[in-house]
Amino acid sequence: MSLHDPAIKRIYARGSHSCYGMGLGIIILDEVYPGFPGDLRNASAYPFPIQYEIAEGVDIKQLVRGEDKADLLEPVLAAARKLERMGCRAIAAECGYFAWFQKEIAAAVDVPVFASSLLQIPLAQMLIGPKRVVGVLVASGRHLRDRHLTSVGVELDTNYVVHGAGDDGKTPQFTSLWNKDLRPEIPTADYELAECDIVKVAQNFAAAHPNMGAMVLECTGFQPFGRAIQREIGMPVFSWATLLDYAYSVAVHRDFYGHV
Repeated sequence: MSLHDPAIKRIYARGSHSCYGMGLGIIILDEVYPGFPGDLRNASAYPFPIQYEIAEGVDIKQLVRGEDKADLLEPVLAAARKLERMGCRAIAAECGYFAWFQKEIAAAVDVPVFASSLLQIPLAQMLIGPKRVVGVLVASGRHLRDRHLTSVGVELDTNYVVHGAGDDGKTPQFTSLWNKDLRPEIPTADYELAECDIVKVAQNFAAAHPNMGAMVLECTGFQPFGRAIQREIGMPVFSWATLLDYAYSVAVHRDFYGHV
C-alpha cells in the first residue's frame, strides 16, 4: 500500500494556479552572482519548496542606490503575479530593499507578501520593550530611506538604530558579489573571510549600543552567518531565515503528530 497524507482524499484546482504543492515564491534581482547556502538566492538549504522569478531589468544598483524607483514597480509586480499564478502560497524577495514596494506588491496579489526582513523590526521592538533598542544591520545605511521603514510598519524615530555594513568598506567579500562596479568578472567570495567580516561588523555595532536587545539582519547575504553573529552578540537575531520560516508556517500551517 502506498503512503500518503490521509487528510488528502480529493484534490481540487485552486483558481488559475498551474502548479501544486508549492511553497514560497521569491522575487530575485536581475543579476548573476552566487549565494552561500542560507542566502535566498541559494534554494538548497530550505526545508520547503522555493520558486524563483526574476524581476526583469531590476538590479542592485537600481533597487538600492537608485533615486527614482518608479520604473521598477511594473517588473516587480509582474514577477509577483507570475509567482502567484504558478501556485506559490506566499511571496518574498531576495533583498531587504524590496521593502520599498511592500504595500504595492501586497495590493497586487492575493497571497501573503513578505517583501523584506525589515518587516520584523516592529515585532522585535515589541519583544524587547521600549527601554532597549533594535539594531538594524543593513547592507547600505546611506541608501536606507524613511519609506523603506514606513512601508513595513516601522514608526520612525522609535527604539531602533541602523548601521550599514558596507558603508565603511569592512565587508569586501560582499562587495565582490553585489557591486557591479567593483566585482570581478566572475563574482566570487570566501566563506570564512565573509563570516569573519560580518561577525566583526555586528559585534562592533552591538558594542556601540549597550542597550541593544535584538538585531535584525536586512540583507539576504547576511543570514548564512546569522548563528555565528548570534553566538558573538548574545541576543535574538532576526533574519530572512526567521522571516521565511514564519512565512511558510503562515501559508502552509503544519500538522501535529504526537500522543496524549
